Amino acid sequence: MSVRTGMADQQKTADTRFAALGRPRHIWAVGAIHAQPDRLEAMHHAIARRFRPGDRLVYLGNLIGHGERTIETIDQLLAFRRALLAVPGMLATDIVYLRGAQEEMWQKLLQLHFAPDPRQVLDWMMKQGVGPTLAAYGGTPESGMAAARGGAVMLGRWTRALRQRMQTHPGHDTLFNALRRAAHTGAPPTTTATADGDGGVLMVSAGLDPARPLADQGDAFWWGSGGFAKLLAPYGPFTRVVRGFDPLHRGVSAGPVGLTLDGGCGFGGPLVCAGLEANGAVIELFQV
Repeated sequence: MSVRTGMADQQKTADTRFAALGRPRHIWAVGAIHAQPDRLEAMHHAIARRFRPGDRLVYLGNLIGHGERTIETIDQLLAFRRALLAVPGMLATDIVYLRGAQEEMWQKLLQLHFAPDPRQVLDWMMKQGVGPTLAAYGGTPESGMAAARGGAVMLGRWTRALRQRMQTHPGHDTLFNALRRAAHTGAPPTTTATADGDGGVLMVSAGLDPARPLADQGDAFWWGSGGFAKLLAPYGPFTRVVRGFDPLHRGVSAGPVGLTLDGGCGFGGPLVCAGLEANGAVIELFQV
């Protein structure tokens, strides 16, 4: 059995909420995209010139939301995935998509008929930027509100229709179902938060709670951005924690442990990518 095959088998038995990256040659980490396919295409061209077998590609969540071109963005992600997997030596597990706040809201919107107060939930989601994604798959907030007023059965029909329209776009449903909560090198995802880092890197969408074990973070990965600034010492075995989105829009920044790769894409700023060593050391930082 080859080392690569063994690693793939090991990943199959791991907690599927997390992507185990092993010890890659390099990691290419892409910040929040927010449905900007032109910037994403340009970024893919830049990554393609650098990417080699043994590397990993990690998208740090918020692939969609705010921007108007959801369909084109997902299609671009899928097209680049196909191109990379055509390279000899590449594995499907070498490409990872993390769940961000926008993807979490979209998945919850498709389950809106289970919400205790669906109109309030939908109104809140619209204020958080889910509207363009809803429109891309043929929905409107007005039709959602009307369905919610009609009760759980009518709302269930509305969400089912949204899912069916999404499924008419090949690969979209599959990509959303493949989203991971976090990605990491080396250490197992059950590691508790201690200060004995051994050089691993942890990749999240927006943040985490430094006081909680990785397996107990829950939705802190996409909503718990406040704890990210408190990362002044290694988080368990991770001496570098990388995120793709800062809700406060403070731009690209690096602290003693944390690295933020949010250039403001979707809000008038560029899309950012970092090339990292397996221990989280930055070898290159570029934007489009």
